[in-house]
Amino acid sequence: MPILVLIFVHDNHNGIHQSTYYRGSLFVTGRSKTIVGGFHFWKEQELTISRNKRQLSFDYNGSKVRGVNLGGWFVLEPWITPSIFSQWANGGGVVDEYTYTQALGPTEAFNRLNQHWATWITQADFQEIASFGLNHVRIPIGYWAVNPQPGDPYVQGQLTYLDQAIGWARSAGLKVMLDLHGAPGSQNGFDNSGRYGSINWQSGDNVAQTVIAIKALSDRYASQTDVVTAIELLNEPANWGNDMSQVKQFYYDGWGNVRTDNAYTAVVIHDAFLDIQSYWNGFMNIASGVNDVILDTHIYQIFSDAEVAMKPCQHVQTACAAGPKVAGTDKWLVVGEWTGAQTDCAKWLNGLGKGARYDGTLAGSTGYYGDCQTKYEGTVDGLLAVDKTNLAYYVEAQLDAYEQHSGWIFWAWKTESAPEWHFQNLTRAGLIPQPLTSRKFAPQCQTSACLIPGN
Repeated sequence: MPILVLIFVHDNHNGIHQSTYYRGSLFVTGRSKTIVGGFHFWKEQELTISRNKRQLSFDYNGSKVRGVNLGGWFVLEPWITPSIFSQWANGGGVVDEYTYTQALGPTEAFNRLNQHWATWITQADFQEIASFGLNHVRIPIGYWAVNPQPGDPYVQGQLTYLDQAIGWARSAGLKVMLDLHGAPGSQNGFDNSGRYGSINWQSGDNVAQTVIAIKALSDRYASQTDVVTAIELLNEPANWGNDMSQVKQFYYDGWGNVRTDNAYTAVVIHDAFLDIQSYWNGFMNIASGVNDVILDTHIYQIFSDAEVAMKPCQHVQTACAAGPKVAGTDKWLVVGEWTGAQTDCAKWLNGLGKGARYDGTLAGSTGYYGDCQTKYEGTVDGLLAVDKTNLAYYVEAQLDAYEQHSGWIFWAWKTESAPEWHFQNLTRAGLIPQPLTSRKFAPQCQTSACLIPGN
């Protein structure tokens, strides 16, 4: 059995502890600082790591990640499940999980969410995910599930279902990437962080509390290495609202906490919307003494007027251009979120009650690029034939591009009414290839010509 030894040497002058950690063949010497509820690393001054004789249970070097995000399950997003927010469709100030639980109060919020947790994703979903040839599920969860803060309105109970999900994944032969999707204070101000509005993650002790949340997830799940192969420290910390030196320090701290729990779990860091090569190459790579790190990048072409103005072939060309980019990173890289959508038409995608750039209904948008029609709300079968064709070509191009490195995880497995984002129904309809390595169309990333009919 691996042995863990913790040695702390206190320095009375600066309050810093020198720490040595040993687990199996992992040896780390670094600097740590005590925090409430535990500790976290300061950036390693010395770091010596020998490769573990035992490998991760998924080969991120030799196999491709092909997965889906179980979005909208443990972290609410109005556009994924608009029915949950329907009573506030015309106002009332409810725009995210924070205001949802605040408005309902703990008893009613728990009753409603418990029903949602029990039904949104079931064992049948895991079985179908595996049947489609996928090998990973990324499961977003908020800090409040494991480390709620004083004054938070959020309710708990998610872990019962997450425990169940780990078992379902094991039975289906799937690997799990746990993703801390929301941090105290919000790391990006998006509704998918749990709280829409200001970015206050680096205020007070929010970062330290996030480390505690990661430690709690790691303590509970990192030992299940046959299933939980990766833990993502934080989804989409915004570079424009955070000090990136603190973000990087948090990544070191989180890596240390996960890896001292289990040296056979990969650690995922998000790119903070910064260049995956020029900014992130050289950071936490094997050459710098840190192993088993996955860089997560999210690729959407819909959140600006310039992007929704693009023609279908321009979307394909942009996707293909990402291939060499992802291939040129110096650590494992997974495109952890992407979609079949070429517009921002899905109902409430830009926020509850908000319109779209594509049809000019979003406040501040600068043009009109088309009618959202059946892309606003409906089913995959209800999409126009031209939209189905454009989507199928676009998906294949993205598959070819993103598999030039470690692989991809589609957002999302299912939605209530956003058809271009619904992997399950897109696959059932034949718009995502089966098997996933097959192609209906000629290789689009090997030519500059537009292959989409009518474009």
